[in-house]
Amino acid sequence: MLIDLSGKTAIVSGSTAGIGLAIAKGLAASGAHVVVNGRHREAVDRAVAAVKAAVPDAKVTGLAADLSTEAGATDLVHAHPACDILVNNLGIYGPQDFFETPDAEWRRYFEVNVLSGVRLARLYLPGMEKNGWGRVVFISSESAFNIPADMIHYGFTKTAAVSIARGLAKRMAGTGVTVNSVLPGPTLSDGMAAMLEDEAKASGKSLEDAARDFVLANRPSSVIRRAASVEEVANMVVYTCSDQASATSGAALRVDGGVIDSL
Repeated sequence: MLIDLSGKTAIVSGSTAGIGLAIAKGLAASGAHVVVNGRHREAVDRAVAAVKAAVPDAKVTGLAADLSTEAGATDLVHAHPACDILVNNLGIYGPQDFFETPDAEWRRYFEVNVLSGVRLARLYLPGMEKNGWGRVVFISSESAFNIPADMIHYGFTKTAAVSIARGLAKRMAGTGVTVNSVLPGPTLSDGMAAMLEDEAKASGKSLEDAARDFVLANRPSSVIRRAASVEEVANMVVYTCSDQASATSGAALRVDGGVIDSL
C-alpha cells in the first residue's frame, strides 16, 4: 500500500517527542507538509531537526505554542489558517490517587487532554468541510476503556476523546471529512523509557526487556506480550489520515496490543 499525502498539510499537536514525533515523521515520509508543535521553542527546533534527519526531503515547520490554552490555539491558527489533517496528540498523564487529586488537577487534565482537541477541531473542521476532504484523529488510549484505578482523572479524559471523535464523525457525515480516535496501549515512548531507565540499568536489562516485563506485570491481558513501539502507533495514525482510509470514520482504532479484553 502506497500512502501519498503530497499536497496535504498536517498539524500534530504535542509532537516534540514520543508518539507525536513518530506521527510527524510518518506523515512527513508520506509527503505531507507537517507542522510540529510543542510549548518550548528549543524542543520544537529539536523535533523539526529530528523529522528532517529521518526524512531528508521533509516539508516540516515548527510552532511553539501551548495548545491547552485559547491563546495558544489562536497563535496556531494565525500561523497556519488551514490544514487537511489534524492529529490531536497533545496529552499529559501521571498516577495520583483519586482522593488526593484536587479540582485544579482535574481541570488541568481536562484543558490539556480534552479541550485542546475540541478547540482545534472547532477551528479547522469548517475549512476541511469546505474543501470536501479532511482527516481528524484524536489520540486516546486503552485507558479509555480500562480505566486505571491510580489514574482515574487521566482515564476519564481519554474516554472523552473517544466520545468527541465519535460525535464529530456524525456531525461531519457525508462531507468527505473523517474523524477517528486511535487507542495506543503500553508504548515504549520517551516517557516510558524515562520511567524504566533506572530499573533497566540496575537489572542489566535492555529498555525493551524492561518494558516487556512492565507489560506482563501491569497489563497481563496483552496479547503481544510486550510494549508497542512509537512507530507501530504512528503507522495506524498515518493510515487513518490517508485516502485509503476513506471508509473509516467514527471508529476507535486500537493499537493496544490486545490489552482491551473485549470483542
